[in-house]
Amino acid sequence: MRLSRLKLYHFRNLGVQELEFPPGGVAIVGPNAHGKTNLLEAIYYLETFRSFRAAKDEQLTAFGQPLFRLAGRFAGEDEEVEVTAAFQRAGPRKKVTLDGREPDRMGDALGRTAAVVFAPSDVKVVAGGPAERRRFLDIVLSLATPGYLQALQQYRLVLAQRNAALRARSDRAAVAAWDGPLTALGAKVMSARRGWIAGSGETFRASYREISGGRPAYISYQPSVGGAADAEPDDLPERFAQALARSRDRERRLATTVVGPHRDEMRISLVADSGDLDLRTYGSGGQQRTGALSLRLTEAATVREVRGQTPILLLDDVFSELDEGRSRRILELIEGNLRHQVILTAPRETDVQVHRETIPRWRVENGVVST
Repeated sequence: MRLSRLKLYHFRNLGVQELEFPPGGVAIVGPNAHGKTNLLEAIYYLETFRSFRAAKDEQLTAFGQPLFRLAGRFAGEDEEVEVTAAFQRAGPRKKVTLDGREPDRMGDALGRTAAVVFAPSDVKVVAGGPAERRRFLDIVLSLATPGYLQALQQYRLVLAQRNAALRARSDRAAVAAWDGPLTALGAKVMSARRGWIAGSGETFRASYREISGGRPAYISYQPSVGGAADAEPDDLPERFAQALARSRDRERRLATTVVGPHRDEMRISLVADSGDLDLRTYGSGGQQRTGALSLRLTEAATVREVRGQTPILLLDDVFSELDEGRSRRILELIEGNLRHQVILTAPRETDVQVHRETIPRWRVENGVVST
């Protein structure tokens, strides 16, 4: 996919602007807090219709303005689409269109721009708790695997009902009434996560090795349901049911469901002479940042495989806190091994030593983009 045109109307501090993007991408340079990340956020908003910085829509609307609106023209190998998104404070109301038509459900418009974003906060996916890695998996699979988002949402609803029964100290039968749908939906979630990690493992390993120039790292699935890592897909509901049965007493004490995909872990490990090490605990800042970027490149490979489109790479301050060698190898990936449109940000011109002539520099100052 390529972003050819972006229209901005009172999104964050970007005012009213229309930008034409070159096919190879662009490096956006400017001081911090002037709007570089806001521009990437606007582009990615047309992929998921939510902020990758977890901001509410009200916060994305410029101060004193009643609404914001975004419109992007995207061209793929065999299609072209215009995606728009608007949010109005009054109501409030959000509207999304594809080529001028409002889809029946907003979920039908997700993922049409084939964009992948890396932000400095992605380091939390590696360095944070298991919930950060589950969230990463859920976003990737929701955009790439048909039916995953629906199964995940239904699982969460059933889980909430079951936990409510446990908190109310309901009898065992009232709690167990939720076990059937919980295990059926949970099996779908676990199967998709397990399949993605297994299928994407070599891509992650190769990306990490290429950026680090040294020791490899790998990802592995660690479900909270015993035996789920290698069980046949048809056996997963039964394995989940058995795990629930074994945890009845603990559930009663804690008044919550203690096993299931809501407790899954995706471990990221560094290969070392003394044995494999958990990157979360033992990785340096540079290694953790390399792991986070490798996950995003793995996500990009998933988009390319599933949708048949080369995704746009949005890289926010990607060179920060990396040594010269890692920064150089990232640039080599951008210039040589990848065929993406790359839109990246940096606070200084010297941070972006991109030699490919198709990557111009734009400046951002006080929200105004100079091309």
